[in-house]
Amino acid sequence: MKLSTGCALLDPKAVLAEAGLSVGASYADFGAGTLGHFVFPASEMVGKDGRVWAVDILKGALAGVESRMKLEGMSNVTTVWGDIERLHGVSIPDAAADLLSIVNIASLIKKSPDVLKEVKRVLKRGGTFLVVDWDKAGASFGPPAARRLSAEELVPIVTSAGFVQHKSFRAGPHHWGLVFKAA
Repeated sequence: MKLSTGCALLDPKAVLAEAGLSVGASYADFGAGTLGHFVFPASEMVGKDGRVWAVDILKGALAGVESRMKLEGMSNVTTVWGDIERLHGVSIPDAAADLLSIVNIASLIKKSPDVLKEVKRVLKRGGTFLVVDWDKAGASFGPPAARRLSAEELVPIVTSAGFVQHKSFRAGPHHWGLVFKAA
């Protein structure tokens, strides 16, 4: 049984493919949310030999992901309660993930410098860091414009933390996407 998570605004499979997620890879979603919008497509994409971590600070969100895992019989997803704003706040081993994403919470990167330290710790050397968020202007729905960050504002913050920008892309009709490589 497959449950719909809706892809009209943001197609997770297309976005993850843009970032290079492939069979056998390990993927961490920082801020997975209750629906696991990126977690479940990633689980399918990495296959039975891949690994997916759904990370959230809200235990209720992780409970939602765990319920869906049971419904869909997925065994390659692990939920992780963790604080991405603290170095070692997430109990994933160092250099464990090939790809790590932060979706719709890019403002945390600007607010808390330890987010990028934690991303760097969890990513393998040469790993991929994907950031997707709402366009700063445009849609009347989503977070308030004052809380949104543009891709242009985020790039210098991430590159100054030692990441190399690989590409930028349209992630959806109201979202931008950035792909970085860990040095």
